[in-house]
Amino acid sequence: MSSAGPEVVLRSRGVARLRAGHPWVYRSDVAAAAGEPGDVVRVVDGRGRFLGRGFYNPRSEISLRLAERGEIPIDRRWFARRIESAVAYRRSLRIGSDACRLLHAEADGVPGLVVDRYGGYLVVQAGSAAVEERLGWVVEALVGLLEPAGILARNDQAARKKEGLDTAPAVLYGAVPDRVVVREGPVRYRVDLWGGQKTGGFLDQRENHLAAGRYARGRVLDVFSYAGGFALHAALRADSVEAVDASEAALEAARDNAVLNGLENVTFTRANAFDLLRARSDGGERYDAVILDPPAFAKAKRELPRARRAYKEINLRAMKLLSPGGVLVTCSCSHHLSREAMEEVLRSAAADAGRTMRVREWRGQAADHPEILTVPETRYLKCAVLEAVN
Repeated sequence: MSSAGPEVVLRSRGVARLRAGHPWVYRSDVAAAAGEPGDVVRVVDGRGRFLGRGFYNPRSEISLRLAERGEIPIDRRWFARRIESAVAYRRSLRIGSDACRLLHAEADGVPGLVVDRYGGYLVVQAGSAAVEERLGWVVEALVGLLEPAGILARNDQAARKKEGLDTAPAVLYGAVPDRVVVREGPVRYRVDLWGGQKTGGFLDQRENHLAAGRYARGRVLDVFSYAGGFALHAALRADSVEAVDASEAALEAARDNAVLNGLENVTFTRANAFDLLRARSDGGERYDAVILDPPAFAKAKRELPRARRAYKEINLRAMKLLSPGGVLVTCSCSHHLSREAMEEVLRSAAADAGRTMRVREWRGQAADHPEILTVPETRYLKCAVLEAVN
């Protein structure tokens, strides 16, 4: 091992993966290592040739996350520069919201670190042991750059368990309330910072919420509505919106958000989405727009066959519910279901539903959740806008 610090030697497959532009190396592709969980290590091939510096954790299946391809120290200044660069990029986007993602892990060059902004508060997720050990540097940089009122660590993501890290939330700076009100274009909504989905809300759907609002008219059905992100924007233009979710807590949040925006044309139904879509389509109901934003049906590759059947079922039923000229906004956040696979599912659903569906547009996650060309995992959210021709 090198005298310059802990060193990890990769097998040929791991070397090829890094050279192809992917930052992750799996445990089986590590030939030799002397580092401890959370170490920053030098990364070399079998001949000792330098490949970069990375975050190492032998406890995790992803044992190495490459962070730097040059001979540059990963220290306090390195973290500050990466965070400053990520924030500058978000400012360049001119996001019409005070809630957004400020740093998107590998897509911003800091593997395992996510930072989201909700008004005057920041929520941090550390998904790697190396970032966890250096959270003090992260907080220092964020406070100096953004002067937040408080910073919360949301430690409940599955990645932390795989890294051997605890899952209890913790305030890292200042004070953080249970809920805050944020703005998303013309809509305001309350965010549960301590207990809401992800870091509090679905920030990656922000631009799709706005797009769905532009398509909304007449009678709208929003299924898997959660706290009403799509329903609220649709209600600004539609005559009526029905928000459907299986969770009473989610519907209560959506009701609260509708009141917050003075919207009286939204109703709320607690139901199983599959049962409701089947009953409504069999009953001959018709809508001018249907919105589907289900949870990830395929969280692992082995779940894909079942997930494809589920996606087809809900989309087939939704297509049957559309009036001629009606619009379907349908989403998938399953990384394992590629856009090509989703297109295939939608084609099959349209054929079985007997509907001709015109593609209005294909969308992805919001621009503050950037994709990296060589890291397909960063392209996970798909959103299709389809119009029923007949």
